[in-house]
Amino acid sequence: MDTTTTADLAVRCIQIMADGEYADFARLVHPDAVNRERFAGPPECRGVGPESYYATALWLRAAFSELAFEVRHVVTEGELVVINTTMSGRHTAPFAVYTDDGAVKSVFPPTGKTFATERSHWLRVQEGQIVEHWANRDDLGQAEQLGWVPPTPGYLIRMARAKSRVKRGM
Repeated sequence: MDTTTTADLAVRCIQIMADGEYADFARLVHPDAVNRERFAGPPECRGVGPESYYATALWLRAAFSELAFEVRHVVTEGELVVINTTMSGRHTAPFAVYTDDGAVKSVFPPTGKTFATERSHWLRVQEGQIVEHWANRDDLGQAEQLGWVPPTPGYLIRMARAKSRVKRGM
């Protein structure tokens, strides 16, 4: 696979997080692919392969409408592709994050605010499919833009209520 094709494949894998269907993930993501960022997500994101990548996309889309990834830079070296992006969206539904063992850690009730933060995605491509992903994210910048930090007393109460609702729904 040439570097142009490798880069295009990796970029498309990032873009389908915002707009792809399961079939897109099945084409691009190897059945044994590992997403090293999977542990903040719900249990269905914790596996391997296209199912867990698609579950991660659905988790993000459920909380953030208008989800988009603007690609800024792409660097390819062999089977490794690094993509610098700006992730943006609007926080329109509760966003739950999870502990390493899969329990609900925190739930951020919707604020209706928008965000745009930098992220660097590292993807390993082998035989025309993604086999590994990890990322560097500006989670603090996102939290500040969405009004999660510093939390107001009222927002802390909303967080506690939202967490209770998510835990009841599990």
